[in-house]
Amino acid sequence: MSQRGRPRAFDRDTALQAAMRVFWERGYEQASLSELTAAMGINRPSLYAAFGDKAQLFQEAMALYQRTMNFTTPALARPAARAAIEAMLRDNVDAYCDPTTPRGCLVVSIAAACPDDDSEMKTMLSSKLRTVGESVRQRLKQGVEAGELPADTDIGALAAYFETVLQGLSIQARTGASRQRLHRVVDCAMRVWDSLQGVDEPATAPAVVPASARRRGRSTTP
Repeated sequence: MSQRGRPRAFDRDTALQAAMRVFWERGYEQASLSELTAAMGINRPSLYAAFGDKAQLFQEAMALYQRTMNFTTPALARPAARAAIEAMLRDNVDAYCDPTTPRGCLVVSIAAACPDDDSEMKTMLSSKLRTVGESVRQRLKQGVEAGELPADTDIGALAAYFETVLQGLSIQARTGASRQRLHRVVDCAMRVWDSLQGVDEPATAPAVVPASARRRGRSTTP
């Protein structure tokens, strides 16, 4: 029987990884369907059949990114609050500067460039960023309850500070800042923590294993 007219077979997961990389490199608005289909190795009918429209493809790519490039959740699970926050910042610096992937955070990069008139996209991206901020806030709350921070610590303001630092690290990485420079920024950020404890020098924290070392041996290209 003739095979003419049948859609070309392709690996959906591989195609989705390729699409995510295009969005990560180009942004949502700038990523054209031609660029996406070329990177995915499929034609437009196959894209529509497998993923729906561009917006639906982006949502799947975003979900893949969060599954494969989430270094914040495991970092915040560390038993000591200070080490958890520091690991969150340093692990993400290593991810943002990983030479095998586009620089910076996909969510932060696209949120920063999202046009004001795209309310649906802004709402979705803002929700994802708020989720990270809430995770940081909860970890700081645990730190206060454990006596690692003063009882009168303004948890909301401190969480917003570290969330801002995290997003700023992504933007700096995106614009070419070196890994070494970004780790020095983290050094400064952690002095804020130490100042709350009345410590003149940064407290000694367990060695933070770079995220890049933990990822070595597996693909990090979403």
